[in-house]
Amino acid sequence: MSTKKVIGGSVAAIVILIIAQLAAQLAASALNLIKIPDGICNIIAGIFYVGLTYVILKIYIEKVIRLPISDFGMPVFHIKRKWILIAILLPLLVKGSYLLFFHGAYVSSHMNGKQIFRTLSAGIMFTGIAAGFVEEMVFRGVILNLLRKKWNRKVAVIVPSVLFGMVHILGMDFSIGSCLQVLVAGTMAGIMFSMIAIESGSVWNSGIVHAIWNIVMIGGGLAIGQKADQFSVMTYVLDAKSFAVTGGEFGMEASVISLVGYIIVTGVAFFGNKELCDIIYKKE
Repeated sequence: MSTKKVIGGSVAAIVILIIAQLAAQLAASALNLIKIPDGICNIIAGIFYVGLTYVILKIYIEKVIRLPISDFGMPVFHIKRKWILIAILLPLLVKGSYLLFFHGAYVSSHMNGKQIFRTLSAGIMFTGIAAGFVEEMVFRGVILNLLRKKWNRKVAVIVPSVLFGMVHILGMDFSIGSCLQVLVAGTMAGIMFSMIAIESGSVWNSGIVHAIWNIVMIGGGLAIGQKADQFSVMTYVLDAKSFAVTGGEFGMEASVISLVGYIIVTGVAFFGNKELCDIIYKKE
């Protein structure tokens, strides 16, 4: 596979993500115009986002790249029980650490029932499930496997992970220190998801870990941070001011506590599959 094809395919995958996301948002807006409740629009938009991304990627991979979609980490849908369990434990343990060991106060956003439904439907279906699986299809599905076919698994793991970290900085007015913090945390999270996808043989497993992480951490239920989050039902406002604990301007996903979680899960994936040792000890 040529370098041109690898770069072109990677760019195309990101463009497909953007197009599908915009189409889903436009669909939600159109439904809202005919008086369908916001919460229902969010659920439909999330389903549409995942479905459209998968369909376009499938067509692109099979018709343009001319390879089966299963070669890109998207076989018949199946999720291992181990990764479902880890998907639940990882965010709960990270969030639980804040609630148990760091002083703070609960602050309500005083949302009414309609606002809560709108917030949680968007957080669970769009920001959580849809974004989690779509990002995995693009970054750990298409981009990782294109790089793997051209070079090796080391490159395939590191490059998309750094790119994944950089994406979380785009458009943010962060200080240099915060940008570096987000880049490190985002890259480590990317490596974690990459290792899960390689260990399990599909992005459906990294997708469930990514989706549940998004739901619990940023899904609009209980936020944790240095100030009240108006887009969450409740916020646990931390007394701690250390950027290492709070995650700085980005939030707890970039904190040392989350970073430890990423490293532990990466280790579980790495040592859970003997072939993954090839990433360090062999070229392929």
